[in-house]
Amino acid sequence: MSKGDVFIGSLDQGTTSTRFIIYDRHARPVGSHQVEFTQFYPEAGWVEHDPMEILESVKVCMAKALDKATANGHNVDSGLKGIGLTNQRETTLLWSKSTGTPLYNAIVWMDARTSSICRKLEKELKGGRTHFVETCGLPISTYFSAMKLIWLMENVDTVKQAIKSGDALFGTIDTWLIWNLTGGVKGGLHVTDLSNASRTMLMSLETLDWDQPSLKSLGIPAEILPKIVSNSEVIGKIGNGWPLAGIPISGCLGDQHAAMLGQACRKGEAKSTYGTGAFILLNTGEEIVQSKHGLLTTVAFKLGAKAPTNYALEGSIAIAGAAVQWLRDGLCIINSASEIEELASQVESTGGVYFVPAFNGLFAPWWRDDARGVCVGITRFTSKAHIARAVLESMCFQVKDVLDSMQKDAVEKGEVKDEKEFLLRVDGGATVNNLLMKIQADLLGSPVVRPADIETTALGAAYAAGLAVGVWKEEEIFASDDKAKTATTFRPVLKEELRKKKLDSWCRAVQKTFDLADLSL
Repeated sequence: MSKGDVFIGSLDQGTTSTRFIIYDRHARPVGSHQVEFTQFYPEAGWVEHDPMEILESVKVCMAKALDKATANGHNVDSGLKGIGLTNQRETTLLWSKSTGTPLYNAIVWMDARTSSICRKLEKELKGGRTHFVETCGLPISTYFSAMKLIWLMENVDTVKQAIKSGDALFGTIDTWLIWNLTGGVKGGLHVTDLSNASRTMLMSLETLDWDQPSLKSLGIPAEILPKIVSNSEVIGKIGNGWPLAGIPISGCLGDQHAAMLGQACRKGEAKSTYGTGAFILLNTGEEIVQSKHGLLTTVAFKLGAKAPTNYALEGSIAIAGAAVQWLRDGLCIINSASEIEELASQVESTGGVYFVPAFNGLFAPWWRDDARGVCVGITRFTSKAHIARAVLESMCFQVKDVLDSMQKDAVEKGEVKDEKEFLLRVDGGATVNNLLMKIQADLLGSPVVRPADIETTALGAAYAAGLAVGVWKEEEIFASDDKAKTATTFRPVLKEELRKKKLDSWCRAVQKTFDLADLSL
């Protein structure tokens, strides 16, 4: 590599693992490392992470990725210009400002313990479930950070005491990481970015600041909240005691927003990321579009403090790849997630089996936290291959439900015409599964496009960081010709009549998941 080579680092903190990737100026990875960490399930419907374990995973990944890049002949030490950060959204924690100690485990985005808080608020607030939608774009749901924060404030004594004494800091995972990376108790920066803030239920989409009436309604003290910054700006420098000390953190986005940027989604373009859950976002440009069909309104990205804000419609699916993990860890039908494609390929259909993975309820477009998982249509003919294929189909059916709602909202706004061919950009670890992609195209009845680099979440964070420090220009990131040349397109082959029958059967299966949360144990 030449003397003038530059690099950008990307820290991707997900629901089950942390990784750090170093990219060169051509956005090619030159070194990476990934570490899985523990998920805790203290009770049915509860999901937690150890914040200190996450910090340690970050330190290990940064050091190992640097070692690998150096071993590959890249002089990253002198050429690294900035680091972008992307993270699992909504996951909530509080910690002590004076000691840096977490006051409780991080409550993960899919955790459903706050359902009683949600029901109580729906009854008390005049707008019911949609009381805050006009302000923040989100319904009252167990999914969002504010509900988890309220639970912590009501149920954890150390949290109550720390808030009372002025020692508590609130944050999503991005805030926790940045605070620690920039010094922690020795002057760490307490900040979050617009995309993560937009998932708390506490930020106004119009003012891009914490909404005081919402805070008052929910009884949340403003002083525990972080400062909100854009997605692409120099936030601060990594402190001593960390690998890469002195390097600026110059980009930060929630994982799904980072994937949008990594996929270079312009206004009117959508992407679907398949990970633990699945998340479909449609860029609506600078317009805030309120959904009438069960979708969320959120920030897409804001690429600089003075840059325009792009907004998005989002459909969030709680369980996608997590259902494959359940087959592996819960039922032991497979030994590794990669085995599901071969197993599901042993049969040409599910044999009439439909699986709805409503483990902790259903997100978009249904929003039913009383739903629980069902597997219907089982006969003596049913084999584990049929179950495996039904799990893959469940991921695709859920994406189809969201895209149908997205299409309805877009048509009603005059954004698209019904007859226009829809093209879905996909990414995330599960998209290496060719069978999954073929099923998705068949159930959509439209093409699915998979980029050569499916890990667009980390790439998007790198783009945001590189923009802020001058490694890339915005027009370079959104130039799509080169990306299109290396992408793989999956086209539908399923006959329309059979597709409609399968979709009708899926909807019947979904209906059977409702009102099951209070079944006797």
